[in-house]
Amino acid sequence: MNRGKRTLVLLIIGLYLPIVLAYADTPDFRVPPIDNNGQRWRIAYYQGGAYVGYYDRLLATVSALMEMGWIEKADLPPEGQDDARNLWLRLSTTIESEYLEFVENGYYSADWDLQGREELRNSIINRLNHTDDIDLVVAMGTWAGKDLANDEHKIPTVVVSSSDPIGAGIIPNVEDSGYDHLHVHNDPYRYERQVRLFYELIGFGTLGVAYEDTVVGRSYAAINAVNKVAAESGFKVEHCHTQSDIANQSIADQSVIECFKQLVKKVDAIYVTAQGGVNSKTIPMLVKIANSARVPTFSQYGDEEVRQGYLLSLSPSGHQSLGEFHAQTIAKILSGISPGDIAQVYEGTKNIVINLETAEIIGLYLYADMLAAADKIYRKIEVPE
Repeated sequence: MNRGKRTLVLLIIGLYLPIVLAYADTPDFRVPPIDNNGQRWRIAYYQGGAYVGYYDRLLATVSALMEMGWIEKADLPPEGQDDARNLWLRLSTTIESEYLEFVENGYYSADWDLQGREELRNSIINRLNHTDDIDLVVAMGTWAGKDLANDEHKIPTVVVSSSDPIGAGIIPNVEDSGYDHLHVHNDPYRYERQVRLFYELIGFGTLGVAYEDTVVGRSYAAINAVNKVAAESGFKVEHCHTQSDIANQSIADQSVIECFKQLVKKVDAIYVTAQGGVNSKTIPMLVKIANSARVPTFSQYGDEEVRQGYLLSLSPSGHQSLGEFHAQTIAKILSGISPGDIAQVYEGTKNIVINLETAEIIGLYLYADMLAAADKIYRKIEVPE
């Protein structure tokens, strides 16, 4: 494919915009608050490690619980932080509620330490079984979901922000979590939609994907969805393996940078997947590598990464709608509904996001109709301070 002047076809108008609008409904999430027989419901939190998406999803869920009346309204910190630890401390010490308690010592993070993960998992399950001081657990991400999606405890568990819970082995299918006490949000066709849109707009012959070659790493990267769309559409996939869920952040960062340097020599486009080495520190370097080689990029994560310089994304419209879904789920569970009986599939509103400066750098011509179809346009690459 010629990497000079590219033209974005207008298939998006007739093919993808109706799909985006079809997922625009917001759930009726205002479940009225109820206490626990005169006491507050005690909530714990477990994550595999620090990740900006986890922080933002927790923040959006808490904001929705405020709107529902389960928590007193208060100022919350901004989105885009790397670690939920400080947010949880704030929730446990300053947030007022007659109904919910964010247990201060109920925050757990494995800090991407594979060796310490098993000991932490066992400690959490032991607490859930023997201390009777936790009423619900928010399991944030794939690591936490896998560790608590079992019959070793019976405490209601809500798994949030797991990229591909079926591929990761957390749930057997999209409708069934496998356990009465478990609820796992999933959007089964999210990544297929992204890759199809990217292919229709760019028309690449070879797509590059960097990811950790583990069960969890492949689920983060939605490799099954990438390969499915590739087989149906006729493009090739160039794989490059990174290190992601590890305690040494610098190694994770450098592994993605090296993969990008290799991929831009071999591919026509890169699908940038969620992993430990893709973060606010590395994104400016990854954008520079891809843009210098005039290789289009598509952010799996969404809006924030396009703002920082990736070309495109089909992104949830902020975290609000998903936060409302998770808050609704928590409220239903605390109101007496079994987690396993609550619908798990929720897709939410999807927005097409474009970065114009990146399009100009890589020589991509954007027709006016395409710009009109975009839900959000960033005119400049904005590097976080």
